[in-house]
Amino acid sequence: MSVATFFALSVWFSTNAIAGALEAEKSLGESSIALLTVAVQLGFVFGTLVIAITNLSDLINARTLFAVSATLAGVTNLLVIPLDSTPALIAARFTTGAFLGGVYPPAMKVISGWYSTGRGFALGTMVGALTLGSGSPHLLRSVFVDNWQAVIVGNSILAVTGGIILKYLVSDGPHDVRGARFNPRFILGAVTERGPRLALTGYLGHQWELYAMWAWIGSFMVYVVGERPLVGDGLELASALTFLVFAIGAVACSYAGVWSEKIGRTAVTSIAMIISGGVASFIGFLPPEATVLIVILVMIWGASVVADSAQFSTAMTELSDPVYRGTVLTFQTGLGFALTTVTIWLLPIVRESSGWGWAFAMLALGPLVGTIAMLRLRSLPEAAHLAAGKK
Repeated sequence: MSVATFFALSVWFSTNAIAGALEAEKSLGESSIALLTVAVQLGFVFGTLVIAITNLSDLINARTLFAVSATLAGVTNLLVIPLDSTPALIAARFTTGAFLGGVYPPAMKVISGWYSTGRGFALGTMVGALTLGSGSPHLLRSVFVDNWQAVIVGNSILAVTGGIILKYLVSDGPHDVRGARFNPRFILGAVTERGPRLALTGYLGHQWELYAMWAWIGSFMVYVVGERPLVGDGLELASALTFLVFAIGAVACSYAGVWSEKIGRTAVTSIAMIISGGVASFIGFLPPEATVLIVILVMIWGASVVADSAQFSTAMTELSDPVYRGTVLTFQTGLGFALTTVTIWLLPIVRESSGWGWAFAMLALGPLVGTIAMLRLRSLPEAAHLAAGKK
């Protein structure tokens, strides 16, 4: 399941990894690169809502939906190569994001069918695979330094392979259930009931920081270490370090899942956001000459910024009425990814006017709000439903 997710999600940040090549060969500016990433995020929101409203996950087996969506995401990802106009590229990336909406939620459904206990660890491991897949374009870029087309083709092949793996090497679990039909009125539960509302607030604070960091950390690494090889004439250093950021985050997701069952979900999410927000608040102000220190801090940031991700979704499943759990999760995911478009678009604007310091410091506002929400949730009776009472 994790291997399939890792492969399928590899097309998410494919254009960010080759941003320099796209700027040179297709005359795209930094703002256009940001729009390409925003298009994927909005496409994902659109895709998840269409699947929820049409109840497609009930009409089609989740593994089949994953396989078809991953294949189509891989195919539309290839359009980046022949297309030259910015509007056409934005449309292509939006379509890729829409198909990814048929990958991530069905993956959560399939894996939840195998776990009745230890769900935090299971979902954490799967989100770790998502993290690794999201960073894989940077790994390919570090290898294919002079051939950005190979990065796109490689990610597309991985996406199709991921769909095949899940369809034919994974079966539905013993706890698999049919998803509830989408009902918008149940969304009110996420904004009127204290427990789900605070969990949602924490998740939104987390999302405010996460995808903007992921989208622009590659450019920041180029700013810090420059465009130079790590070994000989190949293996670009900045891209290799960027992939390492994602890889460390993937491991942290799994470990956070384990610890959330021991010390509680609000504790793990709060600790992660305090660390990530703390790093974000000052790392951009450090001079690039402090290369070693910056690289160490970036790795710490990479681990903490995503470690808590799956625990927000797990908390929502524990705090919501089972009747509308699926609807609330869809709403949470859609709203969270819609919010990411704001910071992904805004960060390069702030960086251009004020530098990396203030651009990254802006992201720290999300973890601050999120931590306050999760600590508030921890003090409420509703927290007894989290992690078997561990809060």
